[in-house]
Amino acid sequence: MNWLLGKRMPTVVQDVVLLLARIILGGVFVAHGWQKLTEFGLEGTGASFDQMGVPAPQAAATFAAVVELGAGAALLVGLLTPVAATLLALNMAGAWLFVHRGTEVFVADNGWELVGALLAGAVVIGAVGPGRLSVDRLIGGARVGATAAR
Repeated sequence: MNWLLGKRMPTVVQDVVLLLARIILGGVFVAHGWQKLTEFGLEGTGASFDQMGVPAPQAAATFAAVVELGAGAALLVGLLTPVAATLLALNMAGAWLFVHRGTEVFVADNGWELVGALLAGAVVIGAVGPGRLSVDRLIGGARVGATAAR
């Protein structure tokens, strides 16, 4: 019950929460990367980025699609989590900087709320680690995710 007063949750709860967060967050990134590759195509995504004023729009479209799909999948399973989370956070920081900076909050108004939430989620998971229910833990041993799994 101490966790209600700001103490840490039991380790097993932390691990399950991190697993669920990684699945949801990674799933959202994978869906967006897949959409850029298959629904819009890299050329269409680049054209859209160009209209939004993103520098080097074709390169940015390729970077965004590959990072969202690849690093999103890595985050989902907890593989190379610090690298995946950093790439995803940088991708979202770029989206905010080049597209959503100075806009309203809400997505319906082209706002930054989704970009901000995805950025925050990637930063948190990158900072605390993937937890014990992750590929990183399987291949890296007890040290991986130790911050979150105390």
